[in-house]
Order: sequence, then structure tokens, then C-alpha cells
Amino acid sequence: MNRYLEPFLEMLAAERGAARNTLAAYQADLTDFGAFSQAQGSPPEAADAALLGRYMQRLADLGLAARTAARRLSALRQYYRFLAREGYRADDPTELLAGPRPAPSLPKALAESEVTALIEAAATLPGLRGQQTVAALELLYCSGLRASELVALPVVALRADDQLVAVRGKGGKERLVPVSRRARDAALAAREALLAKARATAGSKAAARATPPRWLFPGRAASGHMTRQGLGLLLKDAALAAGLAPERVSPHVLRHSFASHLLGHGADLRSLQLLLGHADIATTQIYTKVLEERLRALVEAHHPLAEPGEAPA
Repeated sequence: MNRYLEPFLEMLAAERGAARNTLAAYQADLTDFGAFSQAQGSPPEAADAALLGRYMQRLADLGLAARTAARRLSALRQYYRFLAREGYRADDPTELLAGPRPAPSLPKALAESEVTALIEAAATLPGLRGQQTVAALELLYCSGLRASELVALPVVALRADDQLVAVRGKGGKERLVPVSRRARDAALAAREALLAKARATAGSKAAARATPPRWLFPGRAASGHMTRQGLGLLLKDAALAAGLAPERVSPHVLRHSFASHLLGHGADLRSLQLLLGHADIATTQIYTKVLEERLRALVEAHHPLAEPGEAPA
């Protein structure tokens, strides 16, 4: 249906290091537009600005969220820029196309006391799983790691004398993140428990021939390390043990909590951008909304001229 979709996706993978999930999202968005374009009597590579405008209007008529529509428009922009750059067509029909402006959503951070409760509850979970859960919580919260970055940490990544850890983020970009002594100790304890378990099973010949675990969070997936879904289950166990609603706890929520709490304690946006691995500081600026909300609530609760009843419940 779309003769240039495959080379476009190949370009994203080769030149930009796009992840598998990112490529799947682009493919789905462009396939949806391709079906619309064909129904309008035009192959997608020949679509003009008017047809693209009708497609965006159709998304609005279907009640699609502004953020989703903006993502689809972004996919279209990159696709047609690729076609123009490679000489598959002479122009870019998306240049003057206006799109929806979704309001940035506020991160749903946990309270600092809730994070403490999570870690303390995780420490009560039995065996290696409990130690891994503590290590995961400490690393996610102290360093703001993404789930994919955490599960891909090799066993040798954390050493007792290292305060920085190299992680591979989106697009294969590496960055150094600081790791607190407390988080490092938790990760080292989990690593030792993992190695001890491997040694304990070395009685059989098959186990004796096996190589030591490569990943800090091993799993049965083809990658050899724990999946993001498996990591999510660890955190759900901790949430239940802490008496928190499991749906409120995820790797992404802990990353948001890391950023929100740092900003609330005086960190600057530029430093936060580097710690989170954001390519554009505009992505980091969403956290200023969190701080604005807290300052507003503070004024409403404590200012002597605040109207009665203004203070948040």
C-alpha cells in the first residue's frame, strides 16, 4: 500500500537508532494514513496538503486525543521530509500543515513518604526477589533510569568504588548517571545474592558449564535480562506490601518522582535534563508545571490573605 514505508523505517533504524517499539508506532500511524489516502484515490506518497488536512480533520472528528493526533502528524512530517530529501517527491506537503497543540500532562509522582514506604516494604519480600526489588526501586528513584535502561544493566556495571554508571538510553546514546551509596549497596547485595544462587546450583554438570549471570536483573527472554513487564511485576509486589494501589507504581512513575522531587529540592532544569537523558530541554520543562502546582498550593494554604476554603484538601 505504501511503497516507501519500508525504506523510511530502515532509515529510522539505521540513522537514528530508533527502537523496535518506536518503529512499530511509526508503521501503525503511517499505515492508517495510507489506508485513508488510498480511499481518497491517492497513493500516500503523492498526497497533497489538502488531503493531509482532511486526514487531520478526520482524526478530530473521531475524537482522537490531541496528543495522539499530534504524534501522527509528527510521523507524517518525518515521512514526507524523508521523501523530499531522497528525491522521491519534489516537495514536503506538511510544511504549512498546522496540528493540534496538546497540553502537557503533569507527571503523576509519588510522595517522598510513599517512595520510602515502597523501599521499606520491598525489604520484607523474601529471598533474591526481595533483594532485586529493593535494588530496582533504589536505582530507579536515585538515578531516574528508564525501565529499559535498568533491566539492561550488566552485573559488572556497579562496582563498590564507582559513583557513576554508564547506561545506554534512547537511540543507543550513552550517559553517565550518579548512583548513591545506598542504591549501590542495594544493587551490590542483589548481585551477590544472584551469584550465590548460581554457585549453589553448580552441583550438576550442566550448571558447572554455565557462564555466570550477565545481567543484574536476569530473565528468560531472548535478551537474557528481565523484561519491562517483569520489572513492573516486581514493583507491583512492593506496592502491595506497602499498602499502595499497584496501578500507581511503575518504573515511569518512579522516574517522574525522581525528577519532581529533585526539582522541588532546588535542582535546575539543565542538570535534570542531563540526568534524565532528554535530547531536548523542552521535554524536561514539563516538570516546571509540577513545581508551579506546589507553589500555588503553598500560597493558598499559608498566605495570610488567602480566601477561606482555598487551601487544597
